[in-house]
Amino acid sequence: MIAGGAVPLVLGTFIRRLPQANAVVVERFGRYTRTLNAGLNIVVPFADVMRNRIDLREQVVSFPPQEVLTLDTLAVKIDTVVYFQVTDARAATYEVTSYLRAIEHLTVTSLRDFCGYMDLERILSSREEISAGLRGILDEATGKWGIRINRIVVNTIDLPAAAREALERGAHARSDGRVTRLRAGDEAGEL
Repeated sequence: MIAGGAVPLVLGTFIRRLPQANAVVVERFGRYTRTLNAGLNIVVPFADVMRNRIDLREQVVSFPPQEVLTLDTLAVKIDTVVYFQVTDARAATYEVTSYLRAIEHLTVTSLRDFCGYMDLERILSSREEISAGLRGILDEATGKWGIRINRIVVNTIDLPAAAREALERGAHARSDGRVTRLRAGDEAGEL
């Protein structure tokens, strides 16, 4: 009876079950040996240590708005969302301390560098260009970490109050100019 209960207990220490879209980095005596994938896996008790469980699904991270100085020396706040996926659990574990923090810092510095060469008008009209440029920079840098950047979305671009008021005044002036031209055209047609 005791032997019958010990068999499942011993087998339970050898067999590990991993759910779909997960990977686990395994070390034997402190050295990386392999990566376990979804399903049943056999490990050596007391020798193998499951060091890090990695979620292989696409992850979405929203970063707080970052202040960026434009080419025409205006400070705007840009809010970004990064979609990424871990493709290599070993690299994500050993090539970078915290891949999430590293992606955040890389996004912030790349955003400031990329948008620093643009004036306000270009930043406001080039969200897709900014997203594509950042994606290229981040994907190149994170490749060695075993991470693929799928998308970067520029959510909001907040302007300083003075710049927002100046843009609104300019839009009203253009609108008033169109109305004046239309009225002048109507009056000329009546004559």
